[in-house]
Amino acid sequence: MIAAFALSVLMSQTQGPDSRAVADVPEESHLQNVRQLTFGGQNAEAYWSSDCKKIIYQSQVPGNVYPDEQIFSMNADGSKKQLVSTGLGRCTCSYFTPDGKWLYFSSTHATQPGPQPPVDMSKGYVWAINPHYAIYRVSAKQLKAGKTITQPEAVLVRPNAYVAETTIAPNGKYMVWTSDSEGDLDIYRSDLNGNNVKKLTDEVGYDGGPFVSWDSKKIVYRRDSFKDDTAKKSYQDLLKEHMIRPSRLEIWIMDADGSHKKQVTKLGCASFAPFLHPSGKYIVFSSNYGDPKGREFDIFKINVDGTGLERITHSKDFDGFPMFSRDGKKLVFASNRYGAAPHDTNVFVADWKN
Repeated sequence: MIAAFALSVLMSQTQGPDSRAVADVPEESHLQNVRQLTFGGQNAEAYWSSDCKKIIYQSQVPGNVYPDEQIFSMNADGSKKQLVSTGLGRCTCSYFTPDGKWLYFSSTHATQPGPQPPVDMSKGYVWAINPHYAIYRVSAKQLKAGKTITQPEAVLVRPNAYVAETTIAPNGKYMVWTSDSEGDLDIYRSDLNGNNVKKLTDEVGYDGGPFVSWDSKKIVYRRDSFKDDTAKKSYQDLLKEHMIRPSRLEIWIMDADGSHKKQVTKLGCASFAPFLHPSGKYIVFSSNYGDPKGREFDIFKINVDGTGLERITHSKDFDGFPMFSRDGKKLVFASNRYGAAPHDTNVFVADWKN
């Protein structure tokens, strides 16, 4: 009953058109016909289904409807928004299986059903590495039938360890995810049932946010860049407190089996959420590069050999989490632009022009 009421509140907050056209920004020559798909609250990490007919995303709904961020799905035009997760705990990092039969996400609902404790900002700007996250999946058939999800299927649980940042290979043969279960934040690969686990990274530092290319042959990810041993020790000490300081993250690329690792960016700032264009020639990612205060994040484009850095978005607010459609003709991303309230983050989709 609570979940049904909460969903009705969500839908009432998005009455009117499921999407709306917004003005193109003249400097954003790669983006055309931009449309806003969500309206109000914090909506981000929006990712295409394999057929690009649906989008899955996480949202903090206004009005304290849920204790924390939850997972939703919608059609690619913004219609039929639907709660995917349980409505409890905090959820993140959702993805469709290639056949569209399952929706994966990480959640704390089993062991931390309330809101996530606030991050200790006395440590500076830090991200929480919540050890209550585990990976779950729900059946698209159940959602289509309108059933309330109370017990999603657990796919990967590592007690007292962070397990999140999951993306699934379009060929359906594997998924990648991030965990600190062995004392460092590393990227792992497994089958879609969480079996046959293989560790893909082993250098000290945060290796995370992996995204599998549309051809399933490459993985792009973010990695720590340490100035010196003192910075490395600071990372290790902070991780013991389940936090990281993401001030120097670079974009890397590797083969699907973890071989041929290569650093792509050398920007000395916070870069994350990379995604490889279907052509395999370049990567889009979010970064605060060029902002002396490190507060403004925009979407950038760079060739896989590290050349041709180009700024894509030019709004004065946050732009991030870009993902290309399978044909490379559309880009879905999150942005603070056109928010109804300060710091609103919404999901947008645009035609991509090379």
